[in-house]
Amino acid sequence: MTDSVSPRLEYLPLASAADLDWCARLMSGSEPWLTLGRGYDASLVVLNNPAKERYLVRHDGTTVGFLILDMTGPFRGYIQTICMAPEARGRGLGSRVMQWAEARIFRDSPNVFMCVSSFNEDARRLYARLGFEVVGTLRDYVVAGYDELLLRKTRGPLT
Repeated sequence: MTDSVSPRLEYLPLASAADLDWCARLMSGSEPWLTLGRGYDASLVVLNNPAKERYLVRHDGTTVGFLILDMTGPFRGYIQTICMAPEARGRGLGSRVMQWAEARIFRDSPNVFMCVSSFNEDARRLYARLGFEVVGTLRDYVVAGYDELLLRKTRGPLT
Protein backbone atom coordinates (compact mmCIF):
# COMPACT_ATOMS: atom_id res chain seq x y z
CA MET A 1 0.00 0.00 0.00
CA THR A 2 1.16 3.52 -0.70
CA ASP A 3 -0.10 7.01 -0.02
CA SER A 4 -0.95 9.40 -2.84
CA VAL A 5 1.66 12.07 -2.10
CA SER A 6 4.87 12.08 -4.10
CA PRO A 7 7.43 10.81 -3.18
CA ARG A 8 5.26 8.01 -1.95
CA LEU A 9 5.40 6.25 1.34
CA GLU A 10 4.92 2.50 1.26
CA TYR A 11 3.18 0.58 4.05
CA LEU A 12 4.27 -3.05 4.02
CA PRO A 13 3.20 -5.84 6.37
CA LEU A 14 5.80 -6.25 9.08
CA ALA A 15 6.91 -9.86 8.91
CA SER A 16 10.60 -10.62 8.42
CA ALA A 17 12.94 -11.24 11.35
CA ALA A 18 15.31 -8.55 10.08
CA ASP A 19 12.51 -5.97 9.93
CA LEU A 20 11.25 -6.93 13.40
CA ASP A 21 14.79 -6.55 14.75
CA TRP A 22 15.17 -3.12 13.08
CA CYS A 23 11.86 -1.95 14.55
CA ALA A 24 12.62 -3.28 18.05
CA ARG A 25 16.02 -1.54 18.04
CA LEU A 26 14.46 1.72 16.86
CA MET A 27 11.67 1.55 19.42
CA SER A 28 13.84 0.61 22.40
CA GLY A 29 16.33 3.38 21.54
CA SER A 30 13.74 6.16 21.10
CA GLU A 31 11.53 8.32 23.25
CA PRO A 32 9.03 7.83 24.74
CA TRP A 33 10.01 4.18 25.17
CA LEU A 34 13.37 5.02 26.79
CA THR A 35 11.64 6.96 29.58
CA LEU A 36 8.89 4.32 29.80
CA GLY A 37 11.51 1.61 30.24
CA ARG A 38 10.60 -0.53 27.24
CA GLY A 39 13.73 -2.37 26.21
CA TYR A 40 14.51 -4.44 23.15
CA ASP A 41 12.88 -7.68 24.34
CA ALA A 42 9.66 -5.95 25.43
CA SER A 43 9.58 -4.11 22.09
CA LEU A 44 9.89 -7.42 20.24
CA VAL A 45 6.92 -8.82 22.17
CA VAL A 46 4.77 -5.85 21.09
CA LEU A 47 5.96 -6.09 17.49
CA ASN A 48 5.30 -9.83 17.27
CA ASN A 49 1.61 -9.64 18.22
CA PRO A 50 -0.23 -11.09 15.19
CA ALA A 51 -3.57 -9.73 16.45
CA LYS A 52 -2.40 -6.22 15.51
CA GLU A 53 -1.95 -4.66 12.09
CA ARG A 54 1.79 -4.02 11.83
CA TYR A 55 3.28 -1.97 9.01
CA LEU A 56 6.82 -1.14 8.00
CA VAL A 57 7.03 2.35 6.48
CA ARG A 58 9.38 2.98 3.56
CA HIS A 59 10.20 6.25 1.83
CA ASP A 60 11.92 6.03 -1.55
CA GLY A 61 12.83 2.40 -0.75
CA THR A 62 14.40 3.24 2.62
CA THR A 63 12.80 2.01 5.83
CA VAL A 64 11.90 5.09 7.88
CA GLY A 65 9.54 3.79 10.56
CA PHE A 66 6.72 1.51 11.57
CA LEU A 67 3.12 1.61 12.70
CA ILE A 68 0.99 -0.72 14.85
CA LEU A 69 -2.81 -0.50 14.75
CA ASP A 70 -5.33 -2.32 16.95
CA MET A 71 -8.62 -2.82 15.14
CA THR A 72 -10.27 -4.92 17.88
CA GLY A 73 -11.43 -4.38 21.43
CA PRO A 74 -13.23 -1.50 23.12
CA PHE A 75 -11.10 1.16 21.40
CA ARG A 76 -11.30 -0.29 17.90
CA GLY A 77 -9.19 1.96 15.73
CA TYR A 78 -6.36 2.48 18.20
CA ILE A 79 -2.98 3.67 16.95
CA GLN A 80 -0.85 1.66 19.36
CA THR A 81 2.55 2.73 18.09
CA ILE A 82 4.02 5.07 15.53
CA CYS A 83 7.79 5.24 15.47
CA MET A 84 9.94 7.12 12.97
CA ALA A 85 13.70 6.84 12.53
CA PRO A 86 15.66 9.92 13.68
CA GLU A 87 16.61 10.84 10.09
CA ALA A 88 12.91 10.81 9.10
CA ARG A 89 11.76 13.17 11.86
CA GLY A 90 10.95 16.81 11.23
CA ARG A 91 10.31 16.23 7.52
CA GLY A 92 6.52 15.77 7.60
CA LEU A 93 6.75 12.01 7.16
CA GLY A 94 5.26 11.26 10.57
CA SER A 95 2.27 13.47 9.76
CA ARG A 96 1.76 11.57 6.53
CA VAL A 97 1.95 8.24 8.35
CA MET A 98 -0.64 9.52 10.82
CA GLN A 99 -2.94 10.60 7.99
CA TRP A 100 -2.59 7.20 6.34
CA ALA A 101 -3.36 5.46 9.67
CA GLU A 102 -6.44 7.64 10.16
CA ALA A 103 -7.72 6.85 6.67
CA ARG A 104 -7.17 3.13 7.30
CA ILE A 105 -9.04 3.27 10.62
CA PHE A 106 -11.88 5.48 9.34
CA ARG A 107 -12.70 2.79 6.76
CA ASP A 108 -13.85 0.58 9.66
CA SER A 109 -14.52 2.89 12.60
CA PRO A 110 -15.76 6.45 13.17
CA ASN A 111 -13.09 6.99 15.84
CA VAL A 112 -9.32 7.01 15.99
CA PHE A 113 -7.77 6.60 19.43
CA MET A 114 -4.21 6.79 20.68
CA CYS A 115 -2.25 7.58 23.81
CA VAL A 116 0.62 10.01 24.18
CA SER A 117 2.95 10.32 27.15
CA SER A 118 2.54 13.50 29.16
CA PHE A 119 6.25 14.32 28.78
CA ASN A 120 6.25 13.89 24.98
CA GLU A 121 5.66 17.55 24.11
CA ASP A 122 6.58 17.31 20.41
CA ALA A 123 4.14 14.43 19.82
CA ARG A 124 1.41 16.19 21.82
CA ARG A 125 1.75 19.29 19.61
CA LEU A 126 1.65 17.17 16.44
CA TYR A 127 -1.45 15.25 17.49
CA ALA A 128 -3.26 18.45 18.52
CA ARG A 129 -2.38 20.00 15.15
CA LEU A 130 -3.81 16.89 13.45
CA GLY A 131 -7.12 17.35 15.27
CA PHE A 132 -6.85 14.92 18.18
CA GLU A 133 -8.47 15.88 21.48
CA VAL A 134 -7.55 14.71 24.97
CA VAL A 135 -10.46 12.64 26.28
CA GLY A 136 -8.85 11.17 29.38
CA THR A 137 -5.79 10.98 31.58
CA LEU A 138 -4.33 7.71 32.80
CA ARG A 139 -2.31 8.79 35.83
CA ASP A 140 0.96 6.94 36.48
CA TYR A 141 -0.19 4.36 33.90
CA VAL A 142 3.11 2.99 32.56
CA VAL A 143 5.64 4.47 34.98
CA ALA A 144 5.26 6.51 38.15
CA GLY A 145 5.42 10.25 37.64
CA TYR A 146 4.15 10.28 34.05
CA ASP A 147 0.65 10.10 32.67
CA GLU A 148 -0.67 8.74 29.42
CA LEU A 149 -3.18 10.99 27.69
CA LEU A 150 -5.95 9.22 25.80
CA LEU A 151 -6.63 11.02 22.52
CA ARG A 152 -9.56 10.74 20.13
CA LYS A 153 -10.31 12.01 16.66
CA THR A 154 -13.86 11.33 15.58
CA ARG A 155 -16.29 11.44 12.73
CA GLY A 156 -19.18 10.56 15.04
CA PRO A 157 -20.51 8.02 17.53
CA LEU A 158 -20.29 4.26 17.08
CA THR A 159 -23.97 3.98 16.16
